[in-house]
Amino acid sequence: MPKENKHARGRRDTLKRKREEKTDREEDHDNDSQDLKKRRSSQIEDEVSFTGLDNDKSLSSFPAATGTNAIEVADRPYYGLLEDEEQEYFRRADELLELNDFPSDEERSLFLANVYREAKGKELKIACSQSCSRLMERLILLSTPQQKKKLFSQFAGNFPHLVSHRFASHCCETLFIQSASIVTEELTGEEKKDEKKVAEVKADAEDGEEAKEDEITESMESLFLATLDELEGQLSSLLTDRFASHTLRVLLIILSGRPLEKSSTKSLLQSKKKEKVGINGLDTAPTEFSLNKRTVPESFLWAIEKIISDTIASMDRAFIQVLVGHPTGNPCLQLLLELELTNPSSKKGGNSEQKTLISTLLPDDITVEGSQSAIFVNGIVYDQIGSRVLETIMTHSPGKLFKQIYRAIFKDRIAGLARNEIASYVVIRVLNRLSKEDLEEAITEISPQIEGLVGRQRTNIIKVLLERCQVRRASTEALTKSIADAYGSDKNELILKMADISLETLTLATAPPPAAADDDKPAPVPVLPKPSPSQLHGSLLAQAMLKIPGPPAQLIQNSLLALPTSTILALSLYPTTTHIIQASLLPSPPNTPSNLLFRRKLINSIISPSAGATPTPQPPIITLSLSSAGTHILDSLLHTTTTPTSTSSASLFSLCERIAMSLMPYEPLLRDSWTGRIIWRNWSMDLFKRRRADWVKRVKSGDTQGKSNIQSQVVLKSQDGNANAVVGKEILGDGIGKPHGKGKGGEKEFGGERQKSAIELAREKFAAQKLASGKIKTMPPKVFRATGANAI
Repeated sequence: MPKENKHARGRRDTLKRKREEKTDREEDHDNDSQDLKKRRSSQIEDEVSFTGLDNDKSLSSFPAATGTNAIEVADRPYYGLLEDEEQEYFRRADELLELNDFPSDEERSLFLANVYREAKGKELKIACSQSCSRLMERLILLSTPQQKKKLFSQFAGNFPHLVSHRFASHCCETLFIQSASIVTEELTGEEKKDEKKVAEVKADAEDGEEAKEDEITESMESLFLATLDELEGQLSSLLTDRFASHTLRVLLIILSGRPLEKSSTKSLLQSKKKEKVGINGLDTAPTEFSLNKRTVPESFLWAIEKIISDTIASMDRAFIQVLVGHPTGNPCLQLLLELELTNPSSKKGGNSEQKTLISTLLPDDITVEGSQSAIFVNGIVYDQIGSRVLETIMTHSPGKLFKQIYRAIFKDRIAGLARNEIASYVVIRVLNRLSKEDLEEAITEISPQIEGLVGRQRTNIIKVLLERCQVRRASTEALTKSIADAYGSDKNELILKMADISLETLTLATAPPPAAADDDKPAPVPVLPKPSPSQLHGSLLAQAMLKIPGPPAQLIQNSLLALPTSTILALSLYPTTTHIIQASLLPSPPNTPSNLLFRRKLINSIISPSAGATPTPQPPIITLSLSSAGTHILDSLLHTTTTPTSTSSASLFSLCERIAMSLMPYEPLLRDSWTGRIIWRNWSMDLFKRRRADWVKRVKSGDTQGKSNIQSQVVLKSQDGNANAVVGKEILGDGIGKPHGKGKGGEKEFGGERQKSAIELAREKFAAQKLASGKIKTMPPKVFRATGANAI
């Protein structure tokens, strides 16, 4: 029998039943999400604890954290979730900040103040939110010092959890990096207090009383030290945490005062896969402050020493050895070891009585065969991760310890270690510190292996050997002979083999694109192949040899002169090999007559086709002008033929005039090309066309190098010769369509404004009368064509 339907059929009962079903679904969803979070947290904890360990020892046998503040992953506090309306508001605010399309800075400051007002009390939720943590990073990038201090106060007491959180750790890194400059400003007294206080009061709150109540009077130095106090006792666990380790490195670099934007520092701070959260239009170029060593308070240096001592006290030698091979803990250990070795007040010897990191890693005499130190170094020299710690030791260790390690480990095995893919980087660090006698011995050992290094494309070792020979004033003749034998005796093939590219591949890569079959369709844009690492290393080796006078430079110069013109042109157009041609055009430090003769021959090969070459539709100079890589060659030609030197200035200037004459007939073609306009501007061709004597003075004075100071005539004419505008001044262009009137020092360039002649004053007066009478003839915009350098 069918079951009886006992449910009421009214509208109110139906709605009530739906509400109850919805409530049940939400409760089930919450329970499922909590179970999923627990499972994920346990999986993450298991993965982090045992990542990258190559031995049987596990980190679980060591204390995860020491002190009373040790926190497990399961005990992390839950800060709650944002409401749907709040998430939508903050998402929209994030989009507006990313676009940065505000009418003025005041409007943006007011918008920031409103966002901070909405985020008050929700900072921890936003920082831990996957969708809104980017908003927090952008807020920090645009915040005032007072707003950053408020964020420090809001995060206070939660830093151990935040730095180990997947999303909040990035917010902490951004806050620390952006606040580093405030510490230096407060220390040196360079902060403009009056201006910043006015801006902060406007941005923080509308009411002056609220601003006074919320104002943070503590210095940024004390806020950083308070953060370190929170992290104290948990450093050993943070070193191996996949999120907190990055934040800990940022803190250590800020405390040490090291530059924040140098490549060596950035590789320690973050990986190449890190998402770059930026703001459109915000100037993020490295400044002098971020590229140089910063002034930090003395308390920061004491804090570093305490961090190192606490780290050593909480870990034994076995745990530190595990960190050497740990992919997450290794970078932190490198930084701690470097800070210890570069600290002038610490005992840096391997056998010092004071317990240090270096004495823990090398506890006994390394010169004794079978000692713990010797076994440790021999074990990590071939390790992909551990060898980086050895690089740090060989770079920053004191001279006495360096000599002991070199004589015990590297001296007799340097040739074999140089052949290894991993150990060769440690050998490079060793070569950079060798004396002249040790360097000559190392060259004697490595020279028979040059052919094998060339075959394996390990040219960085050869490059370092040549550079150190120049620094130590050692002979390079034997090393150069070994390099020539390794690449073969054929001069025509030396450059191509060194650049690891065949002539056929080079010709195809630099060939002009085929013409479009249909006139309506644009011509296909050529796509150059991406250079390989071996091509890059070979190009760097050739450039290094050209900078070393004597046999190394002569080997590359003779090879270039032996090449036909077509090959030299192809080398000039290829992105990797064009740097070799640029380096060969620059005068070597001892500007000898032989170097002058080589440069003249090379320039003639570049600018004029050979007699037996097949005729081309345009000369090589124009081909270079229409290529993005070739424009750098023409800029080098302008510099090398006009730079005043002891022997070359007068001799090579005729070649500069010859190049300018070659560019003149192709003015329409160059103006239709973006790269061609750059060449026309850099070479001041408008001035060359109108006033040759002024052009000669300018290029001989080097005024065009690095700038685009193009002096053009004032009267702009249309195609039929009628004046459209009358200007009584000269236009000085920094770029196409960007006039300027002053140099860096605020002075008028080219000796100030030129005095107008009588005919110019008469023309200006006549044009003004025409404008007043309204009879001046104007041309349509599409017909207007400027004859100066500002024409596009």
